[in-house]
Amino acid sequence: MTCRKRLEKIFREAGVKFSVSKHAEVYSAQRLAGLLHIPGEQIAKVVMVKADDEWVMLVLPAPYRLDFAKVKRVLKAKDIRLAREEEFASLFPDCEVGAMPPFGGLYNVRLCVDRTLTTQPEIAFPAGSHREIMRITYADFERIAQPMVGDFSAR
Repeated sequence: MTCRKRLEKIFREAGVKFSVSKHAEVYSAQRLAGLLHIPGEQIAKVVMVKADDEWVMLVLPAPYRLDFAKVKRVLKAKDIRLAREEEFASLFPDCEVGAMPPFGGLYNVRLCVDRTLTTQPEIAFPAGSHREIMRITYADFERIAQPMVGDFSAR
């Protein structure tokens, strides 16, 4: 089953309204926002890090970047580093590399969302492909994904 199909099934079972749209192939969250004509703050960008010996999926709005000192504090980790795509690709077997949705629980990966994303009424994210995006309300995302929320980004 594809990532998108898995998400659709979960959303239907939970009564979540969602939309799926196709777009030109894009590899940058901020470029995706421009292509779709939606604010970058509504694009949920996934960044994978290695926190000590654990994989962690960090999710933040597209125009923001990680503040590693804040990430360390939020995750209570001694060492934090960006993960390389070839390191984590096998964790997401139904996704194109770098196009995983912000649902760490689907892949047994710890999930942490930056507080700035929680202010958005709706979020958009890749559906396992660099050519498809899904949209749901942030409230539904939080209810389904149950992320840890913290302050770890900078503009």
